[in-house]
Amino acid sequence: MKKNHFLMTKIVATLGPATNTVDEILKLIEAGARVFRINFSHGSFSDYDRLIDNIRKAEKQSGRFVGILGDLSGPKIRTGKVIPEGVMLKNGQEIKFVTNDIVGGSKGFENSFSTTYPQFIDEVKKGEKILLDDGNIELRCIDSMIDGDGTCLLCKVVEGNLLTTGKGINLPDTELSLPSMTEKDFKCLDYAIEKSLDYLALSFVRKGEDIKLLKNKMMERNVRPKGLDVTSGDLGFSTYFDDDYIPIISKIEKPQAIDNLEEIIEESDGIMVARGDLGVEMDLAEVALLQKKIIKMCKQHMKPVIVATQMLQSMIDHSVPTRAEVSDVANAIMDGADAVMLSGETAIGKYPVNAVKMMERVSRKTHNYQIEQINTFEQFKPYEGLLRRKAAMARGVAMMANDMKAKFIVTWLHSGGSSVFLSQQKLNIPIIACGENRKRLQQLAILYSIYPLLMDQPKSGSKFIAKVNKLLLANNWAEIGDPIIIVASSPITKRGITNRVILHYLGEKIDEDDN
Repeated sequence: MKKNHFLMTKIVATLGPATNTVDEILKLIEAGARVFRINFSHGSFSDYDRLIDNIRKAEKQSGRFVGILGDLSGPKIRTGKVIPEGVMLKNGQEIKFVTNDIVGGSKGFENSFSTTYPQFIDEVKKGEKILLDDGNIELRCIDSMIDGDGTCLLCKVVEGNLLTTGKGINLPDTELSLPSMTEKDFKCLDYAIEKSLDYLALSFVRKGEDIKLLKNKMMERNVRPKGLDVTSGDLGFSTYFDDDYIPIISKIEKPQAIDNLEEIIEESDGIMVARGDLGVEMDLAEVALLQKKIIKMCKQHMKPVIVATQMLQSMIDHSVPTRAEVSDVANAIMDGADAVMLSGETAIGKYPVNAVKMMERVSRKTHNYQIEQINTFEQFKPYEGLLRRKAAMARGVAMMANDMKAKFIVTWLHSGGSSVFLSQQKLNIPIIACGENRKRLQQLAILYSIYPLLMDQPKSGSKFIAKVNKLLLANNWAEIGDPIIIVASSPITKRGITNRVILHYLGEKIDEDDN
């Protein structure tokens, strides 16, 4: 058995020019990546076609299941065209943003600039902060006015720097009327459906209504059940939308999202702590605390959570990360993240495979440390209706697994909902999720502690236990006498119910049954 067969905290790797071939993607899988992010902010649909084809080819060669996460661009506001050499903005200088399309810094427009969202001129109020280029430039709005260029926004430079074309604009103090999805996002949604991506990330979420908009668009396209509003702790997998259903991962990166965090987590299928824009728009000193708050709330709601952005940022240019970056990854894992994500490190970095290997090493070392700690069971949010049984089952299995020091938890899945609930218990025990639904197995690849395994439908529960015995012993994953817990339905062919938990020691006699 290779050491990274049973990864607990999963690794999401963003693909880009440095990692767009089958060979490079295969190396990332072998190093420990289990989900690949396609950033729709860069590239064309033909580029995405090649990436998806290469991911599935590499997946087949690796013999492991991997997921694909499509990341919608969202309404990112950027500066318009600026002269090629850029414009150096100085502290105390006054500049203005105009609604018409100009080249900033050119003759007659030495201190004037355009944006990709001219309406923001009417929405930013006097005294509000404007940040450019990931916070490297800070402006303060003085006033909006009408001059020879039409309506413009007059600003004072608080912190100057070089301004060039296409730099991001962040408005932490401003309530924008900007829609949560753009026309490009809708095209990318249709593309994601056509290509059967496993997850969709929604950028710049500000309130629960933003997620409802995407849900409604997916319902219109028949890739989300009409009644599936809030998915609770099963990622929506209990809906039987086995082939087309795509869960929504909401990215927390705006101050408004922090204000509406409870409703956003409630509406989302999963959460991403996107620390890039969050660190620009909010006090940097708060980001680590917000990360802990978001993860804790996700655990209470039993929602998967990914921690992203600059985790091993220095490895874009260097083969070894900083000590602070290693500590950052370990802390995210100890906080309870389902997955940690690499962005530029694997998309454009010089050492993408090394970055994944380093993250896998940190994950494994941290997990081994956690095993030594006393397990505690937090009070999760209770569920109503049919999901209450699955949530109670998962909590009960977690207690039994700790009491009997189980080597593995093994599930037979139809929809996969119970496996998600078990994953959200954040046990330091691998969960082998067996099933014959390839799509669902790919989607499970992002979840904490789950090892997806393809298996034909067993004819009975006893035959499933026999298969599990043979699998674990033949691969030297366990030994005779090791305790395991098996979770399935009775009969095992029945969908929609998980009502059977078996405490089993490998090698003990299995009674034949019809269930």
